[in-house]
Amino acid sequence: MAAAATVASQLPHFAGLRRAGPAKIEPFSHAAVHFRLDQSRRASRAVVAMAGSGKFFVGGNWKCNGSKESISKLVSDLNSSTLESDVDVVVAPPFIYIEQVKNSLTDRIEVSAQNVWIGKGGAFTGEISAEQLLDIGCKWVILGHSERRHIIGEDDQFIGKKAAYALSQNLKLIACIGELLEEREAGKTFDVCFKQMKAFADSITNWQDVVIAYEPVWAIGTGKVASPQQAQEVHAAVRDWLKTNVSPEVASATRIIYGGSVNGGNCAELAKQEDIDGFLVGGASLKGPEFATIVNSVTSKKVAV
Repeated sequence: MAAAATVASQLPHFAGLRRAGPAKIEPFSHAAVHFRLDQSRRASRAVVAMAGSGKFFVGGNWKCNGSKESISKLVSDLNSSTLESDVDVVVAPPFIYIEQVKNSLTDRIEVSAQNVWIGKGGAFTGEISAEQLLDIGCKWVILGHSERRHIIGEDDQFIGKKAAYALSQNLKLIACIGELLEEREAGKTFDVCFKQMKAFADSITNWQDVVIAYEPVWAIGTGKVASPQQAQEVHAAVRDWLKTNVSPEVASATRIIYGGSVNGGNCAELAKQEDIDGFLVGGASLKGPEFATIVNSVTSKKVAV
């Protein structure tokens, strides 16, 4: 994809989260920038714990991948996997395979859609309504993913209205936010994420069925993953934003998960971060055993506690 190639080609020039502010940035070296977090907030703590009170959450976004045969094999692998019990697990197949997955996947794993229409169904060619998703047993939907924002052209307000209608129909929501590489290099990561959060917050009255997914666009499908420190700083900032702009109770209860080239090799270190409450997984979710490894990375958080 041209957009992904452009992002990937720019990655060597990554300059850090922001140019000035309380979190100082060490010199850039290869794929990671190490942050010294605000000392007054976290550095004195000897152990890592979940900042939120919600259950660990792992979602698999299968995107526009799969066939009846390959998805049957993937479902079989997932059904035979041993998964930690204290994790909410959700997978999001393409629309046309949702019912196949729902009818063959273990009840241990719930099913999500990757998109939904802004309102009730009708003369909207190519769209799927919340009512139709619920009719086939789909319980979740992903909204605000960067591919919908930057390739399809959905803006914050449109996504917010989608979120409001989906929640009103009792679909649970994985709400995605995240910055482009050029926005990160310009020091606008927080501005972008907070603006996207505001569009969701303006449309959401009940946060009980909402999971926030922070996915830096420059890390999606590029093989470049945010360092645990980079991800933690943004997650902590988003939780603080919720505390200030919604309520302390919502900030504590809402799961904030990380997405962006998460795999079986990096999930454990990411999971140890206090404000990372799970993952939204792309390519690695198409491999049953590796996805199970990511689900079971909750044990790293337990060890850290």
